[in-house]
Amino acid sequence: MNSILRRIAPVGLLALGCFSGGVSAGLLFDADPNWKESEVVMPPPVEESRLRAFYVSAATPNAFFVDEASLAVGDDGVVRFTLVVRTPGGAQNVTFEGIRCATGERRLYATGRADGSWVPARNDAWQPISDNTYNRPRAALAQDYLCDGPAAPRSRQHALQLLQQRRDVIQPFGVR
Repeated sequence: MNSILRRIAPVGLLALGCFSGGVSAGLLFDADPNWKESEVVMPPPVEESRLRAFYVSAATPNAFFVDEASLAVGDDGVVRFTLVVRTPGGAQNVTFEGIRCATGERRLYATGRADGSWVPARNDAWQPISDNTYNRPRAALAQDYLCDGPAAPRSRQHALQLLQQRRDVIQPFGVR
């Protein structure tokens, strides 16, 4: 019995490493120690006609959208977008954010006002994308739509295509 476990254990550890790599890639090392973020330009005000709904979870009654005009993939590999969250009661939260697929991090750049202007975020540091209630829309965008493990979309057009097709939950890597 012991000899069987000794033979199987390395294979199991190897498999575990292969399947957990996308989740923990940014936690073990910085993907590029010389990485510099590009200059960030605030997007235009949100328009209803440009909102693309995306699925987050059956556990939330809120509706989630990305303004397609704001969706961009920077030369720095950051996917930037305007996130709109609506509650069943009609409240709306608008934020301009970025996701760095290579490290599994997110950044809040600004919060949108009703008049279409932006208020810079007080805490705009890069933070890990944890799959909790507040971060669930960001985790969904990173894991289910925009990032392919540590790889960002190739272009804005590619990001739009990914947003339009949700990955199959049974086949998490989907067809790209």
